[in-house]
Amino acid sequence: MILLGLEAEQFRNIVSARLEPSPGLNVLCGNNGQGKTNLLEAVWLLTGGKSFRGAKDADLIRRGESFSVLEARTGDSERQKSLRLTIGSAKSGRPGRYIRVNGADRGRAGMAAGEFTAVVFAPEHLGLAKGSPAGRRRFLDAALCQLYPGYLGALRRYTRLVAQKNALLKAWQKTPGAADMLEVFDEQLAGCGAQVTRRRAEYLSVLVPLAEQNYAEISRGSETMRLCYRPAFDPALGEDGLRQAIRAMRPAELRAGCCLAGPHREDFSIQIAGQDARAFASQGQQRSAVLSLKLAEAACAAVITGEHPVLLLDDVLSELDATRQEYLLTHVEGRQAFVTACDPAAFLHTDGRVYTMRGGEVSLRQQ
Repeated sequence: MILLGLEAEQFRNIVSARLEPSPGLNVLCGNNGQGKTNLLEAVWLLTGGKSFRGAKDADLIRRGESFSVLEARTGDSERQKSLRLTIGSAKSGRPGRYIRVNGADRGRAGMAAGEFTAVVFAPEHLGLAKGSPAGRRRFLDAALCQLYPGYLGALRRYTRLVAQKNALLKAWQKTPGAADMLEVFDEQLAGCGAQVTRRRAEYLSVLVPLAEQNYAEISRGSETMRLCYRPAFDPALGEDGLRQAIRAMRPAELRAGCCLAGPHREDFSIQIAGQDARAFASQGQQRSAVLSLKLAEAACAAVITGEHPVLLLDDVLSELDATRQEYLLTHVEGRQAFVTACDPAAFLHTDGRVYTMRGGEVSLRQQ
């Protein structure tokens, strides 16, 4: 799967931009604040996911405007698809993000998940190894939402139920019929929560060996990385397993005033050379671990969908040493990739297409 063309209007600092990228390497160069990451973010939003920068709708619309539009062509010369994403504000009369696929209205952007797949690697992801469990859950969920359209719905239902149950647990002593209501919530949580954990377990069964092999190659066999999923219950037990785990935590939940069992508490551990990466990994080991995970994420998408996702690499080369840069660029070959960089010198002698970003405008650099 590749991006054949992109047009962005009134998106962040971009008034109007048109891009017809190479099917291989595309380099977006320019000084900081010119719009390089904004263009990568525009491509990522076509996946139906949230902004990888955590931006709200108002942040994505150019100041003074009421909406922005992203239009794209994906596929190849024989089979193409058109995507049109509209990001509106309250002033536009239709706040939110809406998408059309081949002219047909799909509603909210998330409903088009899977129509276009991409993997993004940004500097903030370098904290994945030592960061909080929430960051690692987001890593899994962002990948799964693209690969399995039903996953996003199950995750949203589960998240909404957790919030509702938390509100009840905080006021259960003052709420008539609270015990019966908790039973209803727990039954619903077991249903959609089991779907979330099952998908995570299936995905990790593919991702883990790929990521561990990547790390072995990056370290040239001198170190090993091991990933271990820590589900809230045995995924093989399905709904019954989660139901039992929730019931076992009921006394503790009543004392704590919040949900303590379920997919929202899961994590996967990263061990490097037999030690917990969160406590002992050096910066170099952390970067190798995250690079291994991100490249494995791309490989997983290719295995599951039969097509390579588009790679979006936001200013990560400056954060990697020469060995890791070489490894990353070697694995980008043969795939469509977008790389941002302040200095294009490293790419001038590649087969990549180099663009310059200045003040939200993009132009092809003459080599």
